[in-house]
Amino acid sequence: MTDNSKSRLRLLLGQLNPLGLPLRQKIGVLGLAFLIALPLLVSLPVVGQLVVIILPANSWELGLYNVAAALFFAMFAMSWDAVSGYTGEISFGHGLFFAVGGYTSALLNMGHGLSPWISILGGVLLAALAGVMIGVPALRIEGPYLSLVTLVAPLILLQVFIFMSDIFGGEQGLSNPDNLIGLGFVSNYFLALGLFLAIFALLWALTRSNTGSILTAIREDEDAVSAAGLSKAKFKIFAFVLSGAIGGLAGAVYVHTPVGSPTPSELMSVIINVEVIIAAVLGGMGTIVGAALGGLFVAMVPDYLNLVEFTVPVLGKSISEMSFFLFAIVTLFLLNIFPGGVLRWGIALGRRATGRDGGEEGMAADGGQSPEDAGTNPVAQTMERYQEYYDNMFGGDDE
Repeated sequence: MTDNSKSRLRLLLGQLNPLGLPLRQKIGVLGLAFLIALPLLVSLPVVGQLVVIILPANSWELGLYNVAAALFFAMFAMSWDAVSGYTGEISFGHGLFFAVGGYTSALLNMGHGLSPWISILGGVLLAALAGVMIGVPALRIEGPYLSLVTLVAPLILLQVFIFMSDIFGGEQGLSNPDNLIGLGFVSNYFLALGLFLAIFALLWALTRSNTGSILTAIREDEDAVSAAGLSKAKFKIFAFVLSGAIGGLAGAVYVHTPVGSPTPSELMSVIINVEVIIAAVLGGMGTIVGAALGGLFVAMVPDYLNLVEFTVPVLGKSISEMSFFLFAIVTLFLLNIFPGGVLRWGIALGRRATGRDGGEEGMAADGGQSPEDAGTNPVAQTMERYQEYYDNMFGGDDE
């Protein structure tokens, strides 16, 4: 083994050592450990009773179902952030991809007798195709015009479902298809958690690669991307296809679990489309991590408020009766206090606490150093990475 290989191995082992991670990543590892250990924790008598009180459920088993449903919603939010948070192409109808994936898988399973494992693949492929259909118009129109196209698309699809209600079940949706792994509380929780972690790892790695830098550069300055010799059209379509495929995958798996069903209200209603955007913006657009955290928050808090029967003395109304109003107030408050997202605020707070105060202005979308703070822009950073890569591959200057 050469010295260069040994140094790379030491660097890799150092990066895998959790004790050497930055504080924010240590917190992330602890959060992951908590999610993995959650079924074991809630099965303990004392902890299980506490979970019944804290989580929106009547038993710890139903509590796991609610967390599983929240994990699926977090996947939806991450798929939206992959295209809108990084390229700046705001989508108001992302439920289209969830519905295409979910309905395709359900129809293939119930109508043609295909195994859920195969029908899910069909849902992913068709959702990716829907990404192409939305991505192509993004090459010619942008801003509010593209947002209008993305908003109208799921409304048209809903009308198709209503018009062909004998196939799609109309506004009531379809009956539940076969479950992927049965009805077990713990098994379905780990299915949701495993898919969540797989999607998170994929998007986290991709958005922090050269491709992620180019997508960010498209959001900042499309002309600069074109001037650098990069095809913005190719990367835009890639972002929509990736987002559509991941959203379709989450939607397809979702309908094959006890926590979800192929209905318009669960997959592509206006409320779902708006809540996905709120989740990503609240957590922090263009971060993936923020979208995941925001998705968990938006999915679980309203359910919890719906079960709180405490009566507000002055108003004479219970918390459950005002759940949506209270959730809207809390969300608006957080959006005004943390305009860049809760994640960026948390990282900035941690930096101030550790004496590395750079503020939120010097922070990139992923919580690292911003391109401006690093002395160059995303396009220049990307070109430098490509240059370094080719120098390493083909020799370059040894000076």
